[in-house]
Amino acid sequence: MDTAEVILSVLVVVIIIVSLLSNILVLICFLYNPEIRKQVPGLFNLNLTFCNLLLTVSNMPLTLVGLVSKAQPGGDGFCQIVGFLETFLSTNSMLSMAALSIDRWIAVVFPLRYHSKMRHKDAAFVLGYTWAHSMSFSTVATSLSWVGYHRLYASCTLSNPRASSRTQFVIFTVFFHSFTFLLSFVVLCVTYLKVLKVARFHCKRIDVITMQTLVLLVDIHPSVRQRCLEEQKRRRQRATRKISTFIGTFMLCFAPYVITRIVELFPAVPINPHWGIVSKCLTYSKAACDPFVYSLLRHQYKKTCTDIMNRLLKRSSLNASGRRHDNQGNSLPTAE
Repeated sequence: MDTAEVILSVLVVVIIIVSLLSNILVLICFLYNPEIRKQVPGLFNLNLTFCNLLLTVSNMPLTLVGLVSKAQPGGDGFCQIVGFLETFLSTNSMLSMAALSIDRWIAVVFPLRYHSKMRHKDAAFVLGYTWAHSMSFSTVATSLSWVGYHRLYASCTLSNPRASSRTQFVIFTVFFHSFTFLLSFVVLCVTYLKVLKVARFHCKRIDVITMQTLVLLVDIHPSVRQRCLEEQKRRRQRATRKISTFIGTFMLCFAPYVITRIVELFPAVPINPHWGIVSKCLTYSKAACDPFVYSLLRHQYKKTCTDIMNRLLKRSSLNASGRRHDNQGNSLPTAE
């Protein structure tokens, strides 16, 4: 293994550890807090967490094995199963992010009608579509033997070693990425940009009210006035930063891999093997980023994590004090 392969192997290990711990933490918060379970976005987050966890334990370790050994991990049948899972889970996770963006759009643009437009049965219907959509592409690819070990990515994924079906594979690949990556990206852009527009409109209204109040309060201290103006600026930047994070992480993690898969369809264009692994690592890194982007950095999840930690620390302190009490009782001399 050269230096680049060693660095990539370490990167895969780090991604596996972070993804496993962060997604398990999201799952624990979901099970611990009944308020999170009652909310409709919690179902989408649960589905996304399930896909990320399964991808972490099934595909990432085998990519690490393929990268280290430079050989296919397991037999052809086993690799086809893993490739089926990779296609299904990556598609399902992209569509889950699109579903979360639609949920946010309805909540912000139609706040008074949100509970009638997005109920639990509506969320179940959307999740049913994401599963059917993901299952259809995965089943077609597996049934046509377009899933196998790909040396460029050191992974069991979409691959076509037969030259006889190259045209059909090219059509399928373009169609697949158009209705997974491109569709999800368009939905994210349309919904989140509309959310940003509404957020900026509300920020302007709040700014107008704030400025009118500051004008009326002529005796207000200059430092208080300055803090109000700084809060206005932070409020405007907060919405833009969140929307940029949602769309930016999606593009940064998925776009290089999808573009590489499209470029790969042209045999005359050479692709560096290290770049193939890098693009695959970027897609895996999305599973490690999602828990923070969609869950753990939100106030509700932070509070839940804090409650869990306090409960564990309280229980451990009670157990420690109980053991000390027992030890003191055993050390007392007994009466003759």
